[in-house]
Amino acid sequence: MFENFIDILKEELVPALGCTEPIAIAYAAAKAKEVLGEMPDSMIVHCSGNIIKNVKGVTVPSTGNMKGIETSAILGALAGDASKELEVLTSVRPDHVAKTRELLAQKICQVSLAKGVENLFIEITAVKGDKSASVTISDSHTNIINIKKDGNTIFEKDSKASSNQKKQDRSNLSVKNIYEFANTVDIEAVKPVLGRQIKCNMEIANEGIQNKYGTAVGRTLLKYDCDEIKTKAKAYTAAGSDARMSGCVLPVVINSGSGNQGMTVSIPVILYAQHIGASEEKLYRALALSNLLGIHQKSGIGKLSAYCGAVSAGCAAGAAIAYLDDQPLSVIEDTITNSLLNVSGIVCDGAKPSCAAKISSSVDAAFMGYHMALEGNRYLPGEGLVGTDIEKTIKNIGLMAKVGMKETDVEILTLMISE
Repeated sequence: MFENFIDILKEELVPALGCTEPIAIAYAAAKAKEVLGEMPDSMIVHCSGNIIKNVKGVTVPSTGNMKGIETSAILGALAGDASKELEVLTSVRPDHVAKTRELLAQKICQVSLAKGVENLFIEITAVKGDKSASVTISDSHTNIINIKKDGNTIFEKDSKASSNQKKQDRSNLSVKNIYEFANTVDIEAVKPVLGRQIKCNMEIANEGIQNKYGTAVGRTLLKYDCDEIKTKAKAYTAAGSDARMSGCVLPVVINSGSGNQGMTVSIPVILYAQHIGASEEKLYRALALSNLLGIHQKSGIGKLSAYCGAVSAGCAAGAAIAYLDDQPLSVIEDTITNSLLNVSGIVCDGAKPSCAAKISSSVDAAFMGYHMALEGNRYLPGEGLVGTDIEKTIKNIGLMAKVGMKETDVEILTLMISE
């Protein structure tokens, strides 16, 4: 089981440059160009509503202020390196950006909504004269399930089968098992992946504090809120999102397919560990706990939905903060329950600057949930979505997010497309 958990961390905690949805489009476009063999004259992007939702309002890295599916696709085809997957745009130059603006004006890229597909679905067709190439991604950001060249299939795999085959087994994930893993795992086995998370995510958090990005949620918190560790944890995590949503070129180590979630499960934990003078080993164990708790919750929800992923990531960070304070499993469980029952109604209306504010609210709820748990106060079974134990509560929240909020997701998308 421990080897399985280590493999889950290695699979999920990977670096990504920019918001993962526009980057997934850029990756698919880069792959389509690679198959085509040259820059296309025209492109068609056929994608799910959740992809449209999460690309509309976020700045594509290295472009300054350019947003949207068309920008992501054209830039990916022009400058993308598909072999780098979620870091596909690391080699973008100013001339690539200028050419992208030119091709956008020529309207070489068309976008259409795909219906009846996975929440995460992208199909890009690139055309040059009488030649064409298409690439289809489904279920996860780099999971290519189909490649065609000149109308002939040259690669294909079943979406669900391939996704399940790629993913490490999540069936053993539970709060109790994750807690046991954090306590006893050989730190050297997780140090490389968690060390990379510390380095990358703190770098972009500091960048967001030092320079103004987006609506500057993190900088505003530091300026107007009281000087305490809770404020610092909220501010630096929000600042990382401020920078990332506004096109900062620094990479982020993600969690559950999301950079915002990757920052939220890690930055508050890192800062709190520094605040109390925790050992390096204790920090790594707390990060293992936080990351796996975030993954555990999202496993029942899926990577994209109408449910804000910062909520699950925030409560995972709160649990890890309790762990850093040497609290028992019961307090960690109560922290999760108290946090979830507070902010689980926050909706995802796409990736954009206000994600930073939602992250701040989620981290704030995590601290409050932990402090309530310290006082022996928790929400009880039968109150709202609280189950008879922590696993039932997590399952209830997951069902609400995945099934109950389907119509909410449709309405959010309808409103966003109409704007």
